[in-house]
Amino acid sequence: MGRHGWFSGARRWRLTALLGVGAAALALVATLVGTLPGGGGSTAGTSPDGDKVHGTPGTLPARPEPYVGWGFTHTRYSADEGSGAAVGRVERLLARGGGLPQDQAIMGWGADNPEPVKGRYDFGALDRRMDFVRRSGGTPVITLCCSPDWMKGGRAGAGNTDWSQAALETAPTPDHYQDFADLAATVARRYPDVRHFIVWNEFKGFWNNARGRWDHEGYTAMYNLVYTALKKVDKDIMVGGPYLGMDSLDPRDEKASDVLKGPWGAVDQRVLDAFAYWNGHKAGADFVVVDGSSYTDEEKLLPDEFAATGKFTAVGEWVRRQTRDLPLWWAEYYVEPADDQDERAGWTEPHRVAVQAAGLIALAEGGADSGFYWNPEERTGRCPGCLWSPTDTPGGGRELPMYGLVSRFARAFPPGTRYETVSVAPDDVPNVRVLATARTVLVVNTLDRTISAQVDGKRFAMRAYEVKWLDR
Repeated sequence: MGRHGWFSGARRWRLTALLGVGAAALALVATLVGTLPGGGGSTAGTSPDGDKVHGTPGTLPARPEPYVGWGFTHTRYSADEGSGAAVGRVERLLARGGGLPQDQAIMGWGADNPEPVKGRYDFGALDRRMDFVRRSGGTPVITLCCSPDWMKGGRAGAGNTDWSQAALETAPTPDHYQDFADLAATVARRYPDVRHFIVWNEFKGFWNNARGRWDHEGYTAMYNLVYTALKKVDKDIMVGGPYLGMDSLDPRDEKASDVLKGPWGAVDQRVLDAFAYWNGHKAGADFVVVDGSSYTDEEKLLPDEFAATGKFTAVGEWVRRQTRDLPLWWAEYYVEPADDQDERAGWTEPHRVAVQAAGLIALAEGGADSGFYWNPEERTGRCPGCLWSPTDTPGGGRELPMYGLVSRFARAFPPGTRYETVSVAPDDVPNVRVLATARTVLVVNTLDRTISAQVDGKRFAMRAYEVKWLDR
């Protein structure tokens, strides 16, 4: 997940939160003891002109909508770096597909410390990512996470950034919430073509060990300051949160919700409590953001990998009821459990694409109209689940199967889509997943064998785990 060597994926913070004071928290204590604030720190390579508009912003809409559609998130490695031929190939690929929405964090996930010293900025890496989004015709989205070291008890200064996972995933201290809001406003002024901002990421650092629950009061206090600061920059900027991980447990777990549950498990009640507090105390929101995996925190796919995606529909419906139908975004969604290295490489690519397709269908059925595929890009070599091959060589940057799914889904089911019910032969109902509009039908074979399916009055063969698009 991190350009500087820290993990990616849905598990990276939640295990620590569920266990209370765990190994990562102890490592953080050791880190902060050795990096107490002191002195202004080096300003080498920084500039005081953080809010100076960078480059040539894209054309702004008259007024942005509170949704962007289906796209992807840039992670540790992406196509903004590498062989010029490969980078250009990805830019053209994305532009041909309509320039998918692209999300980028302000620190980590390929971006450097944006404000190493208070009032001194280093946006070089973020500028490069934003340039790539612009050249590829994408709709830019920024996630306001994470925060410079001096905002959370660490050392100020260029070269002093602690890129360990424990340090990076630490929230600003309350006395620096306004500093973080000011940084958010600086980012908004620097990139005026970014009209959508997500506040923070998965409540990182907002775990209350003493109470054994999320510090939703702290997050909401920071969120409100950020929301206010962004609206002062431009009242039409779209702001959303709380980007909570909707963790699910075995329904027999004492922390499991009695309200939001299904064959896939039960959502952790502490997550729902945190969501309720934010929802009731937020200064405002133009859209609501969540993330999560279809599997439980014990990494169980209940009752199987395809049926488990029903969680996305249930969570989406619940969230929209709580927010009175605010536009719903999924910042991340996962359907394949990770291994001990937090990698997802155990399935074949057809299997992976099929379950992802089922997940996207479930997200849409739950009322989401925007979502971001977490692109697990590698610097080189094999790249399971990636949208394109690594850009390290001139021959890289070529479309991979997952890109075909995400880009086609984005074109076929944009925000505001009216979905229709189509006929499915009774013996095919258990074996296929279907999403349809007046013009298109998406069909997914959930079996690891060839079938003959009848959907929307048409009979056709489907290979094992095939994803098929039908015109109507």
